[in-house]
Amino acid sequence: MAFSRLSKLDPPSRGISRRAVVMPCCLLASLFLLHLLTDRCTSTSPVKTSSSRAAGLFRDLSSLRTKRLVYEWSEPPAGYGASRRASRALADEPSASEEPEESLALPPPDLGVASRKVSPRFAGKLSPLGEGSKKLPQALIIGVKKGGTRALLEFLRVHPDIRAVGAEPHFFDRNYDNGLEWYRELMPKTLEGQITMEKTPSYFVTREAPARISAMSRDTKLIVVVRDPVTRAISDYTQTLSKKPDIPSFESLTFKNRTTGLIDTSWSAIQIGIYAKHLDNWLQYFPMDQILFVSGERLISDPAGELGRVQDFLGLKRIITDKHFYFNQTKGFPCLKKAEGSSKPHCLGKTKGRTHPNIDPEVVQRLRDFYRPFNMKFYQMTGRFFGWDD
Repeated sequence: MAFSRLSKLDPPSRGISRRAVVMPCCLLASLFLLHLLTDRCTSTSPVKTSSSRAAGLFRDLSSLRTKRLVYEWSEPPAGYGASRRASRALADEPSASEEPEESLALPPPDLGVASRKVSPRFAGKLSPLGEGSKKLPQALIIGVKKGGTRALLEFLRVHPDIRAVGAEPHFFDRNYDNGLEWYRELMPKTLEGQITMEKTPSYFVTREAPARISAMSRDTKLIVVVRDPVTRAISDYTQTLSKKPDIPSFESLTFKNRTTGLIDTSWSAIQIGIYAKHLDNWLQYFPMDQILFVSGERLISDPAGELGRVQDFLGLKRIITDKHFYFNQTKGFPCLKKAEGSSKPHCLGKTKGRTHPNIDPEVVQRLRDFYRPFNMKFYQMTGRFFGWDD
């Protein structure tokens, strides 16, 4: 009976048969896709590692830039443009291949912003304020003492293209061991095209000075103010007498032995006036066309004329002319109508133009006879007649 009932049931439908086939196939396909995805994920793991490393490097760079910001800036006022400061700091960040240069320090800007170092691209150049930079001198007034060097320097400082040290540095005779950088720091700041100068009259009689100046620069231009050596010696003595009133008389210092008339050339007041001897030493290191000789007498009688020669020698436009001077009858020499940086007349100090003591005429004549051959040689060497023996 049971068998007969089963045999009488309807056969399974085609839809059920189709489902029975599709379901295992879908399951197998799902397993295959899952396997592929697993392999794919395994193969991309190095990419994830590289990404994590890149993220770490980015964090390191951010940290370095943060440190730079802390170094470059002090704490700003609350609420002032932090993003703008950060962008400027990052813009100045040197690349890894660049050596950062030493930068210039500037005063704090306006608006209460904290001070910041100038970008390395400005290092060694003029500041925005146009203050210039310190240079070793291109021209020197090297002598002579009591010849008129102070007057010449003060007159030259009127020229806008000349910047000069007021005091005498005495670098090439007394302070040479301090080095050129020490010497440079004494100089005033100059702009492009301006000439740096200094004057130390004792250089002309210092034996080591020519070699030392040549070692600094063979192109240095040299100016020597010379004066009648007899008058110069008396002026030199007058200056010493004002400081040491108890020194011996001029006459006693002039001679080693007055009876024989032998001149004491070891006395500096006499020795400086032997110009030809000192010039010989300078010509071992500098050609004559790099040395200009200024007449101390003409600097008094015709200051504009002598200043014109000096300006030509230095390669400057003739700006200092007659209009800059007036003659001071009391002092007996010219003065400036307007000094450097001033609108008032200016004469040299009370130490200039001292009254000379009366010197025995016989001693003066002995000195003129002594200097005459040296003067004649000096005229020949320089190609200029100064008229001291008329």
